[in-house]
Amino acid sequence: MSTDTVLVSDLDKSIETHGIERVSPQARAHVRIFDNFTMWLSANLVISTVALGGLAVPVFKLGFWDGLAIIVIFNILGVLPVAFFSTMGPKLGLRQMTISRFSFGWVGSIVMSLFNVAACIGWSAVNVIVGGQLVEALSNGAVPRWLGIIIIAVLTTVVSIYGYKYVHRYERFAWIPMALIFALLAVIGGPHMAIVPTPVVSAAWISGLVSFGGAIYGFATGWSSYAADYNVNQPEETPASRVFWLTFLGVTIPCILLETLGLSLSTATVYGGKGGGDLLAAVLQPLGGFGTLLLALLALSVVANNIPNDYSLGLTIQVLGKSFQKINRAVWTLIGAVIYILIAVPAASNFNSTLENFLLLIAYWLGPWGIILFLEDRVFRKGKYNVEDWNTRSKLPVGWAALVSMALGLVGVYLGASQLLFTGPIAQLLGGYMDIGFELGVVFACIAYLILRPIELRQTQR
Repeated sequence: MSTDTVLVSDLDKSIETHGIERVSPQARAHVRIFDNFTMWLSANLVISTVALGGLAVPVFKLGFWDGLAIIVIFNILGVLPVAFFSTMGPKLGLRQMTISRFSFGWVGSIVMSLFNVAACIGWSAVNVIVGGQLVEALSNGAVPRWLGIIIIAVLTTVVSIYGYKYVHRYERFAWIPMALIFALLAVIGGPHMAIVPTPVVSAAWISGLVSFGGAIYGFATGWSSYAADYNVNQPEETPASRVFWLTFLGVTIPCILLETLGLSLSTATVYGGKGGGDLLAAVLQPLGGFGTLLLALLALSVVANNIPNDYSLGLTIQVLGKSFQKINRAVWTLIGAVIYILIAVPAASNFNSTLENFLLLIAYWLGPWGIILFLEDRVFRKGKYNVEDWNTRSKLPVGWAALVSMALGLVGVYLGASQLLFTGPIAQLLGGYMDIGFELGVVFACIAYLILRPIELRQTQR
């Protein structure tokens, strides 16, 4: 056997073959509990987080202090479901969208997985757009934005394909250079920051508050549909409280700090109202060649943010059915990368609008979905699952209660949404300015599931 053949064989063996199958307690060898912190710290200590905070003043027309208050409050609210769902990984040994089978049933989990596939692809597209901006700025236009998008996507896909162990190895250290660079950005840009006053109370201002809050919430809670994917190999006896708080802090700390940085930089008139990667390029421009090097590293930060999207995409597609499960997760990851590249390239020309609209839409479905899973775990199962039945359709819930509750939650979303494409009736009653779609979605789904799930249990006993 040639040396080349041996190397190829070794590479094949290093690619994770485990998909959505339950990880038995005996097979779990991931004992670094602190990885629950560094995983999410690296994934959020990225330029996309800064770009989101930079929308408060120019897009949502807020001031500095009201924008800061929204960043803190809605990050805390958005991260709570992420931290809660992360405790299910060690406890059940199942991936996040597979766990949804225990409330939505076989068919319902397929429906929700399609939602999550769209979310994974959408998040990836948003992130590579920011990375593409930086690559273009880094090369002074020599490397076009579309090529920068492809470069970032390729780097992301390489790590995602190899799987769980390599994802954690990368995220364990990726945050360190990024923390240093963002601290330097704060030092350079801080003197140029202006305290934009809070606007006069009005319908438009309230609309900006609620809508920016929805965007912040959507960004933070967007990880909830992946949460358990990254600690299923940790021992069953891993303390749930430690997993919860490490995950909570791993998301909350970088989101609040970097969104505040983005908010601050966006108030500096010296940067000409730029956003996203273009704004960071303007801040680092005075550093010359060293600033160019830092921009290159910042562009690579997108990889840490995109890896969870790509990796979980492959797992989510396997939840669509046993025929999908037969195809290796890595193949689905690769197909997803091609799709989000095709979406990102044309969307890059209108980035702020793309980011704003996408984040609000993400908040919509995750709210009702999350409250249904929470109620199933806390109210109806009391934390107890027949985990061995995860892939047996006849032993899982029928799922009609969850599907109907989800549908009613989306009705609530429609009634309270205020978007460019449509404004719901309740939003119209409030003057058409305020988007309360995700709040109504959660309330409607919560009430419906508390009523309908007991009926389903009496009918089916599962």
